[in-house]
Amino acid sequence: MHEFFIFKISYRNPQKYIEINMSRPVVRKFLARPQHEGVGATVRRSIGRFELKYFDPFLVLDEFSVSAPAGFPDHPHRGFETVTYMLQGAVRHEDFEGHKGTIEAGDLQWMTAGRGIVHSEMPAAEGTQKGLQLWINLSSKHKMIEPRYQEMKSREIAEASRDGVQVRVIAGEALGVKSEIYTTTPTMFLDFTLKPGAHIRQPIPTSWNAFVYVLEGEATFSNSPVSAHHLLLLGEGHAVYASNHSSKPLRFILVGGQPLGEPVHQYGPFVMNTQQQIDQTIEDYENCTNGFEKARHWKSQSTQVFGY
Repeated sequence: MHEFFIFKISYRNPQKYIEINMSRPVVRKFLARPQHEGVGATVRRSIGRFELKYFDPFLVLDEFSVSAPAGFPDHPHRGFETVTYMLQGAVRHEDFEGHKGTIEAGDLQWMTAGRGIVHSEMPAAEGTQKGLQLWINLSSKHKMIEPRYQEMKSREIAEASRDGVQVRVIAGEALGVKSEIYTTTPTMFLDFTLKPGAHIRQPIPTSWNAFVYVLEGEATFSNSPVSAHHLLLLGEGHAVYASNHSSKPLRFILVGGQPLGEPVHQYGPFVMNTQQQIDQTIEDYENCTNGFEKARHWKSQSTQVFGY
Protein backbone atom coordinates (compact mmCIF):
# COMPACT_ATOMS: atom_id res chain seq x y z
CA MET A 1 0.00 0.00 0.00
CA HIS A 2 2.79 2.41 0.92
CA GLU A 3 4.75 1.70 -2.29
CA PHE A 4 1.61 2.13 -4.43
CA PHE A 5 0.99 5.52 -2.78
CA ILE A 6 4.50 6.71 -3.58
CA PHE A 7 4.17 5.54 -7.18
CA LYS A 8 0.97 7.49 -7.71
CA ILE A 9 2.46 10.69 -6.29
CA SER A 10 5.58 10.42 -8.44
CA TYR A 11 3.52 9.65 -11.55
CA ARG A 12 1.04 12.50 -11.14
CA ASN A 13 3.42 15.12 -9.75
CA PRO A 14 7.12 14.18 -9.97
CA GLN A 15 8.28 17.54 -8.58
CA LYS A 16 6.09 17.19 -5.49
CA TYR A 17 7.45 13.68 -4.94
CA ILE A 18 11.03 15.00 -5.07
CA GLU A 19 10.24 17.90 -2.70
CA ILE A 20 8.64 15.64 -0.09
CA ASN A 21 11.37 13.01 -0.18
CA MET A 22 14.25 15.53 -0.13
CA SER A 23 12.71 17.37 2.81
CA ARG A 24 13.67 17.00 6.44
CA PRO A 25 11.73 14.16 8.05
CA VAL A 26 9.81 14.55 11.30
CA VAL A 27 11.92 12.58 13.79
CA ARG A 28 9.96 13.40 16.92
CA LYS A 29 6.52 14.79 17.70
CA PHE A 30 4.78 15.58 20.96
CA LEU A 31 1.99 17.70 22.39
CA ALA A 32 2.89 20.75 24.49
CA ARG A 33 0.57 20.43 27.49
CA PRO A 34 -0.40 23.39 29.73
CA GLN A 35 1.59 23.96 32.92
CA HIS A 36 1.89 26.80 35.45
CA GLU A 37 4.77 29.26 35.23
CA GLY A 38 5.59 32.68 36.67
CA VAL A 39 2.84 33.89 39.02
CA GLY A 40 -0.48 32.47 37.88
CA ALA A 41 0.48 32.26 34.20
CA THR A 42 -0.10 29.22 32.00
CA VAL A 43 2.39 28.04 29.39
CA ARG A 44 2.54 25.21 26.89
CA ARG A 45 6.25 24.37 27.10
CA SER A 46 7.63 22.24 24.30
CA ILE A 47 11.39 22.79 24.58
CA GLY A 48 12.86 22.98 28.08
CA ARG A 49 10.67 20.27 29.65
CA PHE A 50 11.58 16.77 30.77
CA GLU A 51 11.01 15.20 27.31
CA LEU A 52 13.29 17.73 25.64
CA LYS A 53 15.62 19.63 27.93
CA TYR A 54 17.64 21.26 25.15
CA PHE A 55 17.63 21.35 21.35
CA ASP A 56 20.87 23.12 20.51
CA PRO A 57 20.84 26.15 20.39
CA PHE A 58 17.25 26.39 21.75
CA LEU A 59 16.64 26.31 25.49
CA VAL A 60 12.91 26.99 25.89
CA LEU A 61 9.83 27.45 23.73
CA ASP A 62 6.69 28.58 25.56
CA GLU A 63 3.26 29.37 24.18
CA PHE A 64 2.04 31.50 27.07
CA SER A 65 -1.37 32.67 28.22
CA VAL A 66 -1.77 35.21 31.00
CA SER A 67 -4.50 37.43 32.46
CA ALA A 68 -4.03 40.13 35.12
CA PRO A 69 -3.01 40.02 37.89
CA ALA A 70 -1.02 36.93 36.83
CA GLY A 71 2.25 37.45 34.99
CA PHE A 72 6.01 37.28 35.14
CA PRO A 73 7.18 39.75 37.82
CA ASP A 74 10.80 40.86 38.36
CA HIS A 75 13.27 38.09 37.46
CA PRO A 76 16.85 37.82 36.12
CA HIS A 77 18.51 36.33 33.04
CA ARG A 78 22.11 35.69 31.99
CA GLY A 79 23.80 33.88 29.11
CA PHE A 80 21.13 33.74 26.39
CA GLU A 81 18.51 35.64 24.38
CA THR A 82 14.74 35.80 24.79
CA VAL A 83 12.45 36.32 21.80
CA THR A 84 8.93 37.47 22.67
CA TYR A 85 6.36 37.38 19.86
CA MET A 86 2.83 38.43 20.79
CA LEU A 87 -0.17 36.65 19.29
CA GLN A 88 -3.01 38.33 21.21
CA GLY A 89 -3.32 41.22 23.66
CA ALA A 90 -0.24 42.95 25.07
CA VAL A 91 2.41 42.72 27.79
CA ARG A 92 4.38 45.51 29.42
CA HIS A 93 8.12 45.03 29.69
CA GLU A 94 10.42 46.86 32.13
CA ASP A 95 14.04 46.31 33.13
CA PHE A 96 16.51 47.68 35.64
CA GLU A 97 18.30 49.72 32.97
CA GLY A 98 15.19 51.88 32.51
CA HIS A 99 14.11 50.22 29.27
CA LYS A 100 10.33 49.83 29.13
CA GLY A 101 7.55 49.47 26.60
CA THR A 102 4.45 47.56 25.53
CA ILE A 103 4.62 44.54 23.22
CA GLU A 104 1.29 44.28 21.40
CA ALA A 105 -0.24 41.63 19.14
CA GLY A 106 2.07 40.98 16.18
CA ASP A 107 4.99 42.85 17.80
CA LEU A 108 8.44 41.41 18.42
CA GLN A 109 11.03 41.89 21.14
CA TRP A 110 14.44 40.24 20.67
CA MET A 111 16.30 40.69 23.96
CA THR A 112 19.94 39.72 24.37
CA ALA A 113 20.36 39.27 28.12
CA GLY A 114 24.11 38.71 27.85
CA ARG A 115 25.87 39.37 31.16
CA GLY A 116 22.68 40.24 32.96
CA ILE A 117 19.16 41.64 32.87
CA VAL A 118 16.50 41.86 35.55
CA HIS A 119 13.06 42.57 34.11
CA SER A 120 9.32 42.01 34.39
CA GLU A 121 6.70 41.01 31.81
CA MET A 122 3.13 41.76 32.92
CA PRO A 123 -0.29 42.03 31.22
CA ALA A 124 -0.94 45.41 29.61
CA ALA A 125 -4.53 44.87 28.43
CA GLU A 126 -7.79 43.39 29.63
CA GLY A 127 -8.61 39.76 28.99
CA THR A 128 -6.11 37.07 28.03
CA GLN A 129 -2.70 37.88 26.59
CA LYS A 130 -1.12 35.20 24.41
CA GLY A 131 2.27 34.88 22.79
CA LEU A 132 5.41 32.87 22.21
CA GLN A 133 8.71 33.13 24.00
CA LEU A 134 11.81 31.42 22.65
CA TRP A 135 15.10 31.21 24.54
CA ILE A 136 18.20 30.99 22.33
CA ASN A 137 21.53 30.03 23.83
CA LEU A 138 24.61 32.19 23.37
CA SER A 139 28.08 30.83 22.68
CA SER A 140 30.76 31.05 25.35
CA LYS A 141 32.29 34.10 23.66
CA HIS A 142 28.96 35.95 23.74
CA LYS A 143 27.53 34.98 27.12
CA MET A 144 28.89 38.05 28.91
CA ILE A 145 28.24 40.67 26.23
CA GLU A 146 26.33 43.82 27.12
CA PRO A 147 22.53 43.48 27.06
CA ARG A 148 20.70 44.84 24.01
CA TYR A 149 17.23 44.99 22.49
CA GLN A 150 15.85 44.74 18.99
CA GLU A 151 12.17 45.60 18.80
CA MET A 152 9.70 45.73 15.93
CA LYS A 153 6.08 46.78 15.75
CA SER A 154 3.82 44.46 13.81
CA ARG A 155 3.75 46.78 10.79
CA GLU A 156 7.57 46.74 10.61
CA ILE A 157 7.95 42.96 10.34
CA ALA A 158 8.78 41.79 6.81
CA GLU A 159 5.96 39.85 5.11
CA ALA A 160 5.43 38.03 1.83
CA SER A 161 2.57 36.13 0.17
CA ARG A 162 2.46 33.61 -2.66
CA ASP A 163 -0.04 30.97 -3.83
CA GLY A 164 -2.08 30.89 -0.63
CA VAL A 165 0.96 31.12 1.65
CA GLN A 166 1.67 34.12 3.88
CA VAL A 167 4.84 34.42 5.93
CA ARG A 168 6.02 36.90 8.55
CA VAL A 169 9.81 36.84 8.64
CA ILE A 170 10.82 37.35 12.27
CA ALA A 171 14.42 36.33 11.56
CA GLY A 172 16.10 34.95 8.46
CA GLU A 173 14.61 34.83 4.96
CA ALA A 174 11.55 33.35 3.22
CA LEU A 175 9.76 33.87 -0.10
CA GLY A 176 12.38 36.41 -1.15
CA VAL A 177 12.14 38.74 1.86
CA LYS A 178 14.60 39.15 4.72
CA SER A 179 14.31 40.25 8.32
CA GLU A 180 16.39 43.12 9.66
CA ILE A 181 16.88 41.36 12.99
CA TYR A 182 20.51 40.54 13.81
CA THR A 183 20.87 37.10 15.39
CA THR A 184 23.94 36.65 17.58
CA THR A 185 23.44 32.91 17.30
CA PRO A 186 22.48 32.40 13.62
CA THR A 187 18.72 31.78 13.67
CA MET A 188 15.63 31.69 11.44
CA PHE A 189 12.14 32.33 12.85
CA LEU A 190 9.24 32.24 10.38
CA ASP A 191 5.50 32.58 11.02
CA PHE A 192 3.58 30.83 8.21
CA THR A 193 -0.16 30.87 7.46
CA LEU A 194 -1.39 28.51 4.73
CA LYS A 195 -4.85 28.68 3.19
CA PRO A 196 -6.67 25.38 2.54
CA GLY A 197 -4.94 23.54 -0.29
CA ALA A 198 -1.72 25.56 -0.04
CA HIS A 199 1.75 24.11 0.41
CA ILE A 200 5.26 25.44 0.97
CA ARG A 201 8.83 24.22 0.70
CA GLN A 202 11.15 26.28 2.91
CA PRO A 203 14.94 25.84 2.65
CA ILE A 204 16.91 25.39 5.88
CA PRO A 205 20.73 25.38 6.15
CA THR A 206 21.77 21.73 6.26
CA SER A 207 23.98 22.14 9.36
CA TRP A 208 21.21 23.74 11.45
CA ASN A 209 18.77 22.16 13.87
CA ALA A 210 15.14 23.01 13.12
CA PHE A 211 11.64 22.50 14.48
CA VAL A 212 8.01 23.35 13.75
CA TYR A 213 5.38 24.42 16.27
CA VAL A 214 1.75 24.40 15.12
CA LEU A 215 -0.39 27.27 16.40
CA GLU A 216 -3.68 26.69 14.57
CA GLY A 217 -5.19 24.12 12.22
CA GLU A 218 -4.03 20.77 10.91
CA ALA A 219 -1.13 20.08 8.59
CA THR A 220 1.10 17.57 6.92
CA PHE A 221 4.86 18.04 7.28
CA SER A 222 6.95 15.74 5.09
CA ASN A 223 4.12 13.16 5.15
CA SER A 224 3.57 13.46 8.95
CA PRO A 225 0.10 14.74 10.00
CA VAL A 226 -0.12 17.06 13.01
CA SER A 227 -2.53 19.40 14.83
CA ALA A 228 -2.29 22.51 17.02
CA HIS A 229 0.10 22.76 19.99
CA HIS A 230 2.39 20.02 18.68
CA LEU A 231 6.16 20.40 18.35
CA LEU A 232 7.89 18.63 15.48
CA LEU A 233 11.63 18.07 15.59
CA LEU A 234 13.03 17.87 12.07
CA GLY A 235 15.81 15.57 10.93
CA GLU A 236 18.56 16.21 8.41
CA GLY A 237 17.80 17.68 5.01
CA HIS A 238 17.76 20.80 2.88
CA ALA A 239 14.19 22.01 3.50
CA VAL A 240 10.84 21.36 5.14
CA TYR A 241 7.72 20.63 3.10
CA ALA A 242 4.33 21.60 4.59
CA SER A 243 0.84 21.34 3.17
CA ASN A 244 -2.67 22.18 4.33
CA HIS A 245 -5.20 19.54 3.26
CA SER A 246 -7.88 20.75 5.70
CA SER A 247 -10.74 23.18 5.15
CA LYS A 248 -9.39 25.73 7.65
CA PRO A 249 -6.28 27.95 7.68
CA LEU A 250 -3.06 26.52 9.07
CA ARG A 251 -0.62 28.59 11.12
CA PHE A 252 2.76 27.41 12.35
CA ILE A 253 6.21 28.71 13.17
CA LEU A 254 9.38 27.27 11.67
CA VAL A 255 12.52 27.88 13.71
CA GLY A 256 16.07 26.86 12.89
CA GLY A 257 19.44 27.66 14.35
CA GLN A 258 23.13 26.87 14.13
CA PRO A 259 24.12 24.43 16.91
CA LEU A 260 26.76 25.70 19.31
CA GLY A 261 28.10 22.29 20.34
CA GLU A 262 29.13 23.57 23.77
CA PRO A 263 28.43 22.32 27.31
CA VAL A 264 25.22 23.65 28.83
CA HIS A 265 24.79 24.26 32.57
CA GLN A 266 21.45 25.79 33.48
CA TYR A 267 20.06 26.98 36.78
CA GLY A 268 16.62 28.42 36.08
CA PRO A 269 17.13 31.75 34.28
CA PHE A 270 20.93 31.41 34.15
CA VAL A 271 22.60 29.45 31.34
CA MET A 272 26.38 29.08 31.26
CA ASN A 273 29.03 26.55 30.17
CA THR A 274 30.26 25.27 33.54
CA GLN A 275 28.92 24.77 37.07
CA GLN A 276 31.58 27.17 38.31
CA GLN A 277 30.15 29.88 36.04
CA ILE A 278 26.66 29.15 37.36
CA ASP A 279 27.91 29.46 40.95
CA GLN A 280 29.54 32.78 40.06
CA THR A 281 26.34 34.00 38.40
CA ILE A 282 24.27 33.19 41.50
CA GLU A 283 26.82 35.04 43.63
CA ASP A 284 26.76 38.02 41.24
CA TYR A 285 22.97 38.19 41.35
CA GLU A 286 22.69 37.80 45.12
CA ASN A 287 25.38 40.46 45.72
CA CYS A 288 24.23 42.76 42.87
CA THR A 289 27.65 42.73 41.20
CA ASN A 290 29.25 42.07 37.80
CA GLY A 291 26.29 43.18 35.68
CA PHE A 292 23.54 43.05 38.30
CA GLU A 293 24.50 46.26 40.16
CA LYS A 294 21.25 48.07 39.35
CA ALA A 295 19.13 45.24 40.76
CA ARG A 296 19.92 46.36 44.31
CA HIS A 297 17.43 49.23 44.40
CA TRP A 298 15.18 48.48 41.43
CA LYS A 299 11.59 47.26 41.33
CA SER A 300 9.38 47.43 38.26
CA GLN A 301 6.32 49.68 38.26
CA SER A 302 4.15 46.81 37.02
CA THR A 303 5.21 44.62 39.92
CA GLN A 304 4.23 47.36 42.36
CA VAL A 305 0.88 47.97 40.63
CA PHE A 306 -0.02 44.29 40.86
CA GLY A 307 1.19 44.08 44.45
CA TYR A 308 4.12 41.66 44.09
